[in-house]
Amino acid sequence: MSRAVDQTKKYLLTGVSYAIPFVACGGILIAIAIAFAPMTPTGPDFSGSPFLKLILDIGTAAFSFLVPVLGGYIAFGIADRPGLVAGFVGGYIANQVGAGFLGGIVAGLLAGFVVFYIKKIKLPPYLRPVMPILVIPVISTLVVGFIMYRVVGAPIKDLMTFLTAWLRNMGTGNSVVLALILGAMIAFDMGGPVNKVAFFFGAAMIREGNFAVMGACATAICIPPIGLGLATALGKNLWSAEEREAGYAGLAMGMIGITEGAIPFAAADPVRVIPTIMVGSMVGAVIAMLGGVGDHAPHGGPIVLPVIDNRIIYVVAIVAGSLTVAFIINTLRKWSATNQKKGTL
Repeated sequence: MSRAVDQTKKYLLTGVSYAIPFVACGGILIAIAIAFAPMTPTGPDFSGSPFLKLILDIGTAAFSFLVPVLGGYIAFGIADRPGLVAGFVGGYIANQVGAGFLGGIVAGLLAGFVVFYIKKIKLPPYLRPVMPILVIPVISTLVVGFIMYRVVGAPIKDLMTFLTAWLRNMGTGNSVVLALILGAMIAFDMGGPVNKVAFFFGAAMIREGNFAVMGACATAICIPPIGLGLATALGKNLWSAEEREAGYAGLAMGMIGITEGAIPFAAADPVRVIPTIMVGSMVGAVIAMLGGVGDHAPHGGPIVLPVIDNRIIYVVAIVAGSLTVAFIINTLRKWSATNQKKGTL
């Protein structure tokens, strides 16, 4: 069992190592564009800044490769080059159906194992040369694409509909419970379907004159990347050089409200990272809700400070949630490293 877990982690790390440059490049370009664009009650305004809009578009293009690259190179880690096509296509479809990075992980693992077992089929020698360049990519892509569209896509759409209705029915009757739920949802899949349901619910509340819901969401949105970035800065010996680079990118992305800056960490170690960032975002969201933080723009992170009510509490909530993430994840990594060291003695 432990060997299977170690192998799976190795596959995930392969995908993450190739995806990090896309996250860093795209995220930093987006951060630069948003940081210098005027912030309005409807979000960043690029109407008077065509060059900033160009930078944003280039960053968005680079960032859009994150999930396909993640899926493609997870498959590559399992099945080598024959797995790349199905992994990339599966990752692309994960984006199309709104499955986010979790869908990309599913697509990559699925593609990798489909190709791995196809390669084990014994065939006549004259068919072997065309297998890796024609037969395997076509069959594996067809299988993975069918599953991603027909099996993964429909449940995600139904889940989004259910969660939206649930949040609307819940309303703001119990603000602390609502903040806990929104914080957990925002952090859970970092830009995926669950995150988007919470975000769009907060944005809808702005139109109804309730800015507190978006205030909680805006706080929760930036905590995962900032918290993990802080963790790599505060516990340098616990993280690799590549992870620390992703941490710097995460800090920049968190400052302008891009939760996806936490994806490389969550993809590499979902069991520890996802619950940790959920706790941090829940802490921040509750503090924001109790402190009367209101966000007048459908966006998050420190970048929206000009349109925030109770700005000091907003900053306190972000700091508290981010430090919670950094403390928990570094403690877990220290504990894991200590146990591994004891196991080798």
